[in-house]
Amino acid sequence: MNSDASWKHLNQSYQGEFILLGVADRPHLEKLLSALVLICYVMTLFGNTIIIVVSRLDPRLHTPMYFFLSNLSFLDLCYTTSLGPHMLVNFWRKRKTIKYAACAVQLYVSLSLGSTECLLLASMAYDRYAAVCQPLRYTVIMSHSICSKMATVSWVIGFSHSLVQTVMTLKLPFCGNNRIDHFFCEVPALLRLACVDISVNEAVLSASCIVILLLPLGLIIVSYGYITVAVLRIRSAEGRHKAFSTCASHLTVVSLFYGSAIFSYLQPPSNYSHDQGKMMSLFYTVVAPMLNPLIYTLRNKDVHRALRRVMHREPTL
Repeated sequence: MNSDASWKHLNQSYQGEFILLGVADRPHLEKLLSALVLICYVMTLFGNTIIIVVSRLDPRLHTPMYFFLSNLSFLDLCYTTSLGPHMLVNFWRKRKTIKYAACAVQLYVSLSLGSTECLLLASMAYDRYAAVCQPLRYTVIMSHSICSKMATVSWVIGFSHSLVQTVMTLKLPFCGNNRIDHFFCEVPALLRLACVDISVNEAVLSASCIVILLLPLGLIIVSYGYITVAVLRIRSAEGRHKAFSTCASHLTVVSLFYGSAIFSYLQPPSNYSHDQGKMMSLFYTVVAPMLNPLIYTLRNKDVHRALRRVMHREPTL
């Protein structure tokens, strides 16, 4: 009798929704984070939209590098939008809930976009390798058709990987435990709610992280190893500086995104530090998409000139 009553109580407490705890126990920090997320979200929309528009309007930026950068900017817009608005609303709500269906959609979309970004960054590294190490064959290696295929494969693999993780995670029984210690629905946070053995989920998550995180990162490191050797062979100091500067922005973005993502996903949920994990997740979902346009355009003279031409409607020929 007591067991039945307890199970009934757990089912009633669930009611098809999750409670996102976030930092509800620290209201002062909650308000600070809401301001941070709002600023980052607005700047993300502004910065990434500028890159997409300028890359589209200026024929001089119709190159593989800016093709991938436009893809990355569009992805970052979608990535932040899939999480930012709901987080902002919840920061100001007393009862911070999300419906089961909304949680499933949020989990699938955000994980899809995050996975796709890992692969796109690897594609961008290969583009830089081709530009620096194979300059005479660059237009053949990185033709429009090949760039489109590389981008398409990145998107398809990212969304396919997310489908597997989302289904496996949401099929777990939570036994009425609906309090997610996070700002949004994420795999490690949801795995901690499961009331059964999750060793299979952890193994699959680790394997997928090797494919989606570590393998692309390894390709990026190898690409930049070849780039470094090629740049050091350039006799002109100005030539070396120009070659390194075109790669520095991408390396910075890779370091910021991969560093925080690896911290969040390449450890068992049982060892997952709640506060550190939540802050790292905020970094690669909200802060990094805001920084990407700044990093790519801050010292990029091509984008500066293109922006001036677009704003002043100067002829591009």
